[in-house]
Amino acid sequence: MSDELHIEIQEPLDEAEASAEDADAGAGAAEEAAPALDPLAEAEAKRDEYLAGWQRTQADFDNYRKRALRQQQEFAARGAERLVAKLLPVLDDLERALAAAADHEEAKVIEGVEMTKSALAAALASEGLVEIEADGAFDPHVHEALLAQPVEGVESGSIVQVVQRGYRLGDAVLRPARVIVAE
Repeated sequence: MSDELHIEIQEPLDEAEASAEDADAGAGAAEEAAPALDPLAEAEAKRDEYLAGWQRTQADFDNYRKRALRQQQEFAARGAERLVAKLLPVLDDLERALAAAADHEEAKVIEGVEMTKSALAAALASEGLVEIEADGAFDPHVHEALLAQPVEGVESGSIVQVVQRGYRLGDAVLRPARVIVAE
């Protein structure tokens, strides 16, 4: 076997060729480094974008919550104002009835109290208040049995007497009718 030594001699490059080779080598290194930095910068940009979007959404939701609470309070205040405005004439009728009672005019007192009752009933009915029917069979959803007593000629479970009227506002029972039921 022969041991040959192979030596290659390079000739010096002129300056233009050397700077071109350096630029190519630098560009290759930049290309290798650029993909490593570019995804990181891209991920940071997306992170910042998502964070800003989340913060905007959070601020929008907070503003919505405050606005909804404010609107709810305004709505409740308007409802109370409307009801009070309807009840003011009832207060006036009561004052007139009391003035008539001071003069001992019984007919006017009774008339004033009846007017007051009808005005109050009309104001409450305009707000959706409905009296619960207390005729017929006992319904535990809308009636409250105070007493069960035997009554001849009346079917068991029927309402015999209404002790206190019950009322409903919309579908909700505000107060059940208190009744005496046949046994």
